[in-house]
Amino acid sequence: MTQPKLSLFGICKSFPGVRALNEVGLELYSGQVTALIGENGAGKSTLVKILTGIYQPDAGEIKIENKVIEFAGPHAAFEKGITAIHQETVLFDELSVAENIFLGHAPRTRFKTIDWRKMYAAAQELLSDLGAGHIDPEMQLKELGIAQKHLVAVARAMSIDAEIVIMDEPTAALSHKEIEDLFELIELLKRQGKAVLFISHKMYEIYRIADRFTVFRDGEMVGKGLLKDTSQDEIVHMMVGRSVDQIFPKRQANIGKSVLCVSGLGHPTEFEDISFELRQGEILGFYGLVGAGRSEVMQAIFGVTIPNAGSVLLDGKEIRARSPADAIKAGIVYVPEERGQQGVVTDLPIYQNISLPSLHKTSKNGFLRLAQEFALAREFTERIDLRASSFSQNAGTLSGGNQQKVVIAKWLATRPRVIILDEPTKGIDIGSKAAVHEFMGALVSQGLSVIMISSELPEILGMSDRIIVMREGLIVARYDNNDEISAELLIRTAADIQENAA
Repeated sequence: MTQPKLSLFGICKSFPGVRALNEVGLELYSGQVTALIGENGAGKSTLVKILTGIYQPDAGEIKIENKVIEFAGPHAAFEKGITAIHQETVLFDELSVAENIFLGHAPRTRFKTIDWRKMYAAAQELLSDLGAGHIDPEMQLKELGIAQKHLVAVARAMSIDAEIVIMDEPTAALSHKEIEDLFELIELLKRQGKAVLFISHKMYEIYRIADRFTVFRDGEMVGKGLLKDTSQDEIVHMMVGRSVDQIFPKRQANIGKSVLCVSGLGHPTEFEDISFELRQGEILGFYGLVGAGRSEVMQAIFGVTIPNAGSVLLDGKEIRARSPADAIKAGIVYVPEERGQQGVVTDLPIYQNISLPSLHKTSKNGFLRLAQEFALAREFTERIDLRASSFSQNAGTLSGGNQQKVVIAKWLATRPRVIILDEPTKGIDIGSKAAVHEFMGALVSQGLSVIMISSELPEILGMSDRIIVMREGLIVARYDNNDEISAELLIRTAADIQENAA
């Protein structure tokens, strides 16, 4: 396997005030998966946009089978057999499955009209080859779940006989079962001789599915090789330029009195009889599989939805949050899992995102005071090591990890008593995860109380003082001593798997 299918040499790309890529290289091989690894802001997304024709490089060259090529736009890359499957699939909900698969290259009749019968039959054949024959090619895409939409995206790649498949954080919104199905699909692509570029922040996924790796740091290529010859510690050191010995910082928990007490909380369709307490200076972890009801409970406490039973007491005083504004006023804030839809206002600059819930602090007589907004943004972004060119930079232009930091800074600026973190490191690289974890430790050491929802077992075990496990809208287990808890025990409890089950 000496001849790469695709090669990049000396690729450079700059934007006003930012050099995104500086003479980077990449090689993809037929029948192999190459993992592209790097922290948020390392240049991975910029490279993907160059490969798919959205951006043109300022310098360097791209070769396919040793032949130099240029992409005038996305359609040119598509015609060269390059396709991308993103974390959020770029498809059209109002079109049928078949129309999405053959968009731009639908089979035609001799009268140049779309041959619908041939298109539906071809779509069904492609889906069947992928083990997705149960998907009706005539149904609208919006009727499918995220995992099935990924299958449609792969079928679209197969419809043009794509030789190079880019998967950008494809597992971010998938369940454990759906992730395994996706990995089987990737193995199929490898057997068919496709060259796959796989981008993920999750090391276990990279080692599970990839053959090779390339590491970017600060817009430069800093390492590459075979995964079987390289340890995780070596890759982490390449990513961050330093040794991350302790992703979960050791801290001396100084847990005080009960701050939040939830009793018998219920919702007609989401959960019932939820009772727990949160103490001062504590990180209380909530674990469960997708659909367990963890986020729904926290959204009810935060006033997004209204429970039909139970009570919530903060510092011994009952609060009835009929809206998020009520919860914020009481001292409870919620950092949502879906930061793009619920966390940041992408068209607003960083400083306005951070000051948004605290306008009473940054305004006088109905007028906003710009200096106070910038001061508030500076105070809280410095605490979380935000990477941005300026506070006036639009939040939508930040990497996913830095957007998450903006959301956390926004809520910390309200100076809450309780902060609920829903998947706080989802889509964040390992270096930023360490920073967020260290910051969480600092918060509780200052007396703040934290509820953390996480689906990552190392995170839930490494950061929680106590753990609550939910399943199907119910609390099914509580663990007070993390030293006696194993990842296997948590999975068995969350999935209701008996130890002696076959």
